[in-house]
Amino acid sequence: MAVKSSKPKRGKGKSSKKKAKKVAKEVDILSPAAMLNAYYICHNAPACLEFRGFAWPGSPKKKGKKRSNRVAGKQRTQ
Repeated sequence: MAVKSSKPKRGKGKSSKKKAKKVAKEVDILSPAAMLNAYYICHNAPACLEFRGFAWPGSPKKKGKKRSNRVAGKQRTQ
């Protein structure tokens, strides 16, 4: 009698296919769509340049948002 293994049998699977390399597009940061986006997210010229990757040397770094201790209106117990 054949002994059944506890693991279910699976198909052999497909052979690995070569993945196509993604080609990075050049994005125009002065295009109308980019300007509209900058209009809504930037408050001044330095902020606009910083969002686009042109921060000036010695500029203060932004810190991430702090997580609050409140979850769904109730305070966590530790």
